[in-house]
Amino acid sequence: MNRKRIAAGPGQESVWDYPRPPRVEDSAKHVEVFFNNILIADSTDAKRVLETSSPPVYYIPREDIEMKYLIPGGKMTVCEWKGAASYYTISLHNKRAENAAWYYPDPAPGYEAIKDYIAFYPQMMDACYLDGELVKGQAGRFYGGWITADIVGPFKSEPGTEGW
Repeated sequence: MNRKRIAAGPGQESVWDYPRPPRVEDSAKHVEVFFNNILIADSTDAKRVLETSSPPVYYIPREDIEMKYLIPGGKMTVCEWKGAASYYTISLHNKRAENAAWYYPDPAPGYEAIKDYIAFYPQMMDACYLDGELVKGQAGRFYGGWITADIVGPFKSEPGTEGW
């Protein structure tokens, strides 16, 4: 198993410097989410959640999302830190992505800042951008991290990180 930390260069962050438990912070980056070639989320008021070994997850306020394309689903998961998450299926014209976005309707203490914010799995969208940079989704179906040039790993769920 390769756990060798990549050294962060100028202007970069290492996910190994992120805290555990996770931290929520404001982000001034311009966040855009495209699905079926339509801009469905556009915000400069996002929050990002930082957790050791994972790229940041961006949470977008509902008012900056075209909610008409999000269908509440029955899926629910529990994060030991943030609490119970509920999911949305994205449906736009003839394309659907099941459980492609999630939110915390009643976040655990310390995570109230992400109430009424929604996160998207970038790997299930056509494209996600941060300040115009195309985002790479974190490997695996469970994780929703957004990888950009200013974030270095290795990242949880990449080959060789099993058991982290």
